[in-house]
Amino acid sequence: MLHSLSLGPLQLGAFSLVPTALGGVLFGLALAAPPGPMNAVIAEESALRGWRAGFFAGLGAMTADACFFVLALLGVATIITETPGLERVMVSAGGLLMLWFAYGAVQDAHTVAGADLSATSGESRGFRKAFVLALTNPYQVAFWLTVGVGLLEPGVVDVASYVPAVGADALTVQTGHPVLLAGFFGGIGLWITGFPATIVAARSRIERLAPLIAWASAAVLAGTGVLFLLRAL
Repeated sequence: MLHSLSLGPLQLGAFSLVPTALGGVLFGLALAAPPGPMNAVIAEESALRGWRAGFFAGLGAMTADACFFVLALLGVATIITETPGLERVMVSAGGLLMLWFAYGAVQDAHTVAGADLSATSGESRGFRKAFVLALTNPYQVAFWLTVGVGLLEPGVVDVASYVPAVGADALTVQTGHPVLLAGFFGGIGLWITGFPATIVAARSRIERLAPLIAWASAAVLAGTGVLFLLRAL
């Protein structure tokens, strides 16, 4: 004999938050995954010093996002855009830091070229590098002043309404909900865990990949640093 399944209000509420959690994860991945200086640092640390170093580099960028989250929550982040010249100072500082870290990546590439990667050592500064770069990255600040503020404000976004083949209210994301924010940082956590693991796996198969990744990291950092300085000028 079949019995009908009845869900109580608590169960229905928990089930309705699944799209919100998934939406948060996708937002987090969308912020963390695109190529840029942060992922260049993560890739360099992972290729030269292993998964742990790459993970901690990603954790540095994630910690900066947590700081911006708190500032946006308190409404302090708007000071950056309202203070004359402050954004230009941040862009200049970020550009100079990227050029300096690009120089360090070039040195690392020369060090590991032809060396035994299993014996590669040295203190990892990936956490500090990514953390400082993220704090001086105006694009990361802009994210929290625009999309980030939208994530914090209570409301409802019907994602399915933008997809003709899906019915309305099929995928409703609740902004400003703790589940959305937990999913957001969970998505970043997935990236900073999986991306270093992918780099390390590729490095173990292609021994010559580590210096190439270091050179690529230097190129990305140097190129972005020059663009930042040109923008500041």
